[in-house]
Amino acid sequence: MRQIKLDTEEKQIMDAIERNEYVPVGGKELRAVAESIAARKKNMSLTIRVNSQDINRIKKFSLSKGIPYQTYLSEVIHRVAATV
Repeated sequence: MRQIKLDTEEKQIMDAIERNEYVPVGGKELRAVAESIAARKKNMSLTIRVNSQDINRIKKFSLSKGIPYQTYLSEVIHRVAATV
């Protein structure tokens, strides 16, 4: 049988599973997770003109967090839209 090589993140996940740190969810909690995923589904494209310095700062910040900058901007827009 062929051995699968896991990267560092995958090894950490496997270790957490083996330590029973992941537990099944159901009911209200499962519905809340499903609704959160659905709310962030991207179904529209947006083109805007912005200041290059702003984008460069956003790219630097999102890189430091390990998030693609477009994903970060999408989340910012989602959070602002949820408050209006």
